[in-house]
Amino acid sequence: MFTGRLNLWAPYQDLRREVDRLFETFTGAENGGGRSRGFPAINLWEEGDVLHLEAELPGVAQGDLDISAAGNELTLRGQRNPAKDDNRAYHRQERGFGEFTRVIALPVEIDPERIEATLKDGVLTLSLPKAAAARARKIQVKSE
Repeated sequence: MFTGRLNLWAPYQDLRREVDRLFETFTGAENGGGRSRGFPAINLWEEGDVLHLEAELPGVAQGDLDISAAGNELTLRGQRNPAKDDNRAYHRQERGFGEFTRVIALPVEIDPERIEATLKDGVLTLSLPKAAAARARKIQVKSE
């Protein structure tokens, strides 16, 4: 004899979770926090007169990546190509492919002539020196 409760809503709840997951994939919205996240995922931090940025770019070749900077904006543009094997029958495909663009507003202006970039193991690392106008200056105090 069955004494538990039967959840008639379970299939609809599963469907909703799947639709939410698909929506999050296309919009970049994270579940719950109300924050949005674009592709690629990044970390940005500051050390002295330099900003550092790491971006996750698995499957993106160096030749398919374009980086530009102006003022306090950094633009990452690129393309991740699909697998070449046409005989695959996917059961689940969560990793997207195609073109992407992400514009990142930086907290200060940077010097685009001094940017250094490396791509290793699917992680792009950028060193973004601050522009001269954005660097802290020591002020000499005179006594009278």
